[in-house]
Amino acid sequence: VEWEGRTFGLAGGALGAGGFNTPMFRHAIERMDPAHYLSSGYYEHWLTAVATLLVEAGYVTSDELEARAGTFPLSRPASVSADDVDAPAPNTQPRFEVGDRVRVREPHFDGHTRCPGYVFGRRGTVVAVEQPAPVPEVEAHRREKLDRSIYAVRFESSELWGNTAEDHAAVHVDLYEHYLEPS
Repeated sequence: VEWEGRTFGLAGGALGAGGFNTPMFRHAIERMDPAHYLSSGYYEHWLTAVATLLVEAGYVTSDELEARAGTFPLSRPASVSADDVDAPAPNTQPRFEVGDRVRVREPHFDGHTRCPGYVFGRRGTVVAVEQPAPVPEVEAHRREKLDRSIYAVRFESSELWGNTAEDHAAVHVDLYEHYLEPS
């Protein structure tokens, strides 16, 4: 569809020109009204997120958008400010090693995170230590890049979904060090 290609190009240009990063973009999508999110397609999510970021940064107003396009839904305001986001402590060496048993912390955070809710409180095993990467919570809300250790953690399906899960099935999830604690 032609408008989707234009949205793709617009998003890349607007995100770059506005100084927005991928975690900010993802967080704008996550803030969409649930009814709008569920009734719209992939590129409409993109368009809503880009428009929301541009309005929040003052590059365009919602009145200007509506004058050109009619009703134009934006994402809900962020409920987290930069002051609400604590940077995880720096680590010069990874805290965990392959084979370590870990438990996923249950964060009480209303902003953007890359820790999926279905692993909160669950136990798994570190199967790989990945290269450090920027922490998405910090990038999305404070516009800072702080690299921290990431681990590939294997969760048995029964740990995630109980005894109804298929025997010997597993899920691997990449998780930042501050999401984890020793099990």
